[in-house]
Amino acid sequence: MNKDMKATISKVWFKDGRIFVQTEDGETLSRPLEAFPVLLEATSEQRNHFVIGLYGDDIRWEELDEDIHISSFLEESEPDPTNEIAVIFRCFPQLNVSEMARTIGINKSLLSRYIYGIKKPSEARKKQILDAIRQLGREMASYPD
Repeated sequence: MNKDMKATISKVWFKDGRIFVQTEDGETLSRPLEAFPVLLEATSEQRNHFVIGLYGDDIRWEELDEDIHISSFLEESEPDPTNEIAVIFRCFPQLNVSEMARTIGINKSLLSRYIYGIKKPSEARKKQILDAIRQLGREMASYPD
């Protein structure tokens, strides 16, 4: 899809961990669900309960309070499960993403995108995340018996 082109969504579906859209001109675009953590965590039933916007350039999930604009399908990044943040959260599944995001002062969806490797944090943000995890570890280690 050309960035200058005004595409209109005609169809939306999910398959193999991805969301697909077809435009009125027949072009099919897709993104991994990791790019949209709210959809990734939603049930299949919730994902399939959407409305294409009035102008055909966005999708709305009222129940999930999630909106995706067609321009989101221009992004080409794919999940990178080998990134340091992903590895830590995989090794310690008891880490609560919502609480860690709150501790760091960022949105849960943004932290989830870092974890899934869809978005790469700046070095400063990466340090902030790792410092918060280390601080939690120190607090847990110092908890009295």
